This record gives sequence, C-alpha cells and structure tokens, in this order.
Amino acid sequence: MKPNYKYILDSNISGIPCQIGISNYVSVAGNPYTWDSDADYYGYTEMEWDVLDRKGYHASWLERKLDDKMRDRIETEIDEFMSDLRSHQYWY
Repeated sequence: MKPNYKYILDSNISGIPCQIGISNYVSVAGNPYTWDSDADYYGYTEMEWDVLDRKGYHASWLERKLDDKMRDRIETEIDEFMSDLRSHQYWY
C-alpha cells in the first residue's frame, strides 16, 4: 500500500528520476521584535519527506544514495515548490 503524502514533486538522485513525498512542511517567518528565541527572531522551516520511486513507492535503495549536498538540493526544491504553491493561492 502506498503511503499518503500532502504533496509529491518530481526530482532526481544521482541522475535517477524519482519523486519526493512531502508529509509535513512548516515555514515560519522571523519576527525581529520577538526575542523569545533565535527561532522566533530569525524564523525557521521544518519538513518531513521521503524518497519515492516513479510509481510512488518508498525507495530506500535510492535514499541510501543521498549525501548532504543532495539533501540540501532536495530541501531547496521543496522550499521553492511550497513557495510557488503559496503564491498561486487566492484569498477572498
């Protein structure tokens, strides 16, 4: 059974096409008037994601190929995807 994700985006790891299943994403803008913590002052982003094959199944074999640079790239892709998603929402 395939797990459910809020969002799925196309990516690649080591040139191998895959999908990234996003199960949780929270981005909080910083507030320079808040001194409760550095996270409140600077803001923060939390995300949970999994590497999936092209059919949408968890691909642990492909996830093992990830290094820090690839993780950073994927997390940047997720940030950009979520930013684009927010910019296309209409508020009435």
